[in-house]
Formats: sequence, C-alpha cells, structure tokens
Amino acid sequence: MKRRSFIKTGGISLVAFGAAPTLSFSQIQENEFSITELMGKANVDLYGEGINLRKPAHDAFLEMKKAAYSDGIDIKIVSSYRDFYRQEAIWEGKYQRYTDEDGMEPIAAIDKIIEYSTIPGTSRHHWGTDIDIIDGYRKTEGDVLVPEKFEAGGPFEDLKKWMDENSKKFDFHLVYTDDPKRKGFKYEPWHYSYAPISIPMLTAFRSKNIQALLEREEFMGIEHFTNGFVKSYIRNNILDINTDLL
Repeated sequence: MKRRSFIKTGGISLVAFGAAPTLSFSQIQENEFSITELMGKANVDLYGEGINLRKPAHDAFLEMKKAAYSDGIDIKIVSSYRDFYRQEAIWEGKYQRYTDEDGMEPIAAIDKIIEYSTIPGTSRHHWGTDIDIIDGYRKTEGDVLVPEKFEAGGPFEDLKKWMDENSKKFDFHLVYTDDPKRKGFKYEPWHYSYAPISIPMLTAFRSKNIQALLEREEFMGIEHFTNGFVKSYIRNNILDINTDLL
C-alpha cells in the first residue's frame, strides 16, 4: 500500500502542540529534554525495582506509598516507564488483532486503539513520570485496569478515594479525568503523573513538529495517518487532559 505523505506539497506543514506555558513552580526548562528522550528512545536513569521512575518521581512515589500503607492501602504499580519499542509492540499487537482477527478496517482499528493506547513516540509513559496503579491488597480477577473496578463496590474503590484526597500532596495528578467535556483517551482512574517533571516535559514535547517526527516511523497502520488525524490526535488525546498537568 502506498504510504501517505504527512507533508503538504509546496512546503512543510508544521504541526506543533502550541505555545509553551510559563512554569512558576519548576525550574526545569524544556530544552533540557532531547527529542529522543521525549519519544522514549533514549537511555533514562530509572529508580526502584518494580517502580522504574525518574529519581524525584520515584522518591515522591515512595512517600505516597508509605502514607497509603498507614491507611490500609498498598499502592502497586502495574505500569510505569515504557520505551518507544515496548509501546510499538503494544500498538502493533492491537492493530493486528483488530484488523486480522476482528476484520476491522485500518482507520476503524486505529480509532479503537487510541481509546486507551497512545501512538508510539507520544506516550506519557516514555517520560518516567507516569504510573498505572492498583491496590495490591485487593484481590480481583481479569483485567485490573478497567474503570468499573475503581468505582463504588469495586476492589479499588478505597484506593481511588484515597488518591482523590491525597495524591496531590505528593505531586501526583490523575491524567485522564472523567470530565464529560474532555475528549481523546477515555477515563483512566488508574493513571497518575508526577507534575514537577511531566509538565515541563509536555511543554517541551508540545513545541515539536510531531507530524514530521511520526513521518520517520514505520509501525503498522502509520500509512493511514492523515494531516487531519494527527492534528486531532494532538488536540484531543495529548492536550485534552487534566488541566493541572498543562
């Protein structure tokens, strides 16, 4: 199949995230982060067995975990840092399943994937700042990362209530909220981000020409990415998040 061009004829169409906000609470500047680092292709110093976060995020997580212990909750990380190639494997696995096994058209398959999964190179999990969590004390069967298990009567109801009341004290914020006006990725009550680092990283990332960067990649389905699709993905999936993290 012929690959579609991301670049309009007659000149480069720059697709960036927008102007970078001023960060009053952090001295971290966006130019400290390379594009390979932002896209999960660089070697990053990660800390903690089973934690795998940058040092400040790791230390804050341990403090939060300790505080939760005293209230009878064991905050357990299901997923934290994922490099580009792990995200690529997740993406391609879903793409093959939806197109080959379920018989979906490529564009429909892509729309299905981005309900919960990011395009490789654009995941917040590339940054070493974000975590997917459950309560290790609560036993449950099947997929643990489903919204119903964090709601009333679910095994992680107490964890969600505790995080609602306490996570911001440790600079962790829910990323994809249940705000009915929010677009993009669906509600993820398990996904939190360490703001002091993830905000400046998003600031750096949003200034890049993401469309041109994606054009260099060759993962499955990318030939179906149009200019309009990438713009919509940036606006809805990357930037329409908890405003505390912008």
